[in-house]
Amino acid sequence: MPQGCAYPKCARCKLADIESAPDRMCIKVRQGKGGRDRYTMLSPALLATLREYYRAYRPATWLFPNPSGTGPIDLKTAQRLYCAARDKAGLGRQGGIHTLRHCFATHLLESGVDIHTIQRLLGHGHVSTTMRYFHLAHHKLTGTPSPLELLDTVLR
Repeated sequence: MPQGCAYPKCARCKLADIESAPDRMCIKVRQGKGGRDRYTMLSPALLATLREYYRAYRPATWLFPNPSGTGPIDLKTAQRLYCAARDKAGLGRQGGIHTLRHCFATHLLESGVDIHTIQRLLGHGHVSTTMRYFHLAHHKLTGTPSPLELLDTVLR
C-alpha cells in the first residue's frame, strides 16, 4: 500500500483486536496515525451489531476478510461498501470513508467530550491536528450564549 494512503483502519481489524470485557470495551487500532497502535472506544450498540455479524458470517481472523479469508478486505471494496451505504442513507455524494473520522470527532465534541480525550481517541500527537477535524454544527455555533450575556447575568 502506498505510504500516506488513508486506508480505513476498520478494514484491517482482527477479531483479537476487539476487547469486549466490561472493564475494557475498546478496539485496538493497529498502525494508525504515525504508524502507532492505539485504542478507541467500543460502544455496547456496536458490540451487539458485531456479534450479530459474527454469528452470520463466522470470520476466522480478520473481522472483514477478503473473499478467500486470507487477508483483510480490499481498500476499494471497503470504499465501495461505504459509498453504497452513504447513498442508500441519502447523505449525498460528498465525502469519502474518512468523513466518518471527522463525524466521530465532531459528535464527541458536541457531546461535551474534552479535546484531549478526542485527541487520544484519534491518535493525534498534537491537539492542533485534532482541531482541524471539528466542523461544528451550525446550531451549536448559533446557540452558544455570548460571554456578554453571561456578564449581564452576573451583574444583575
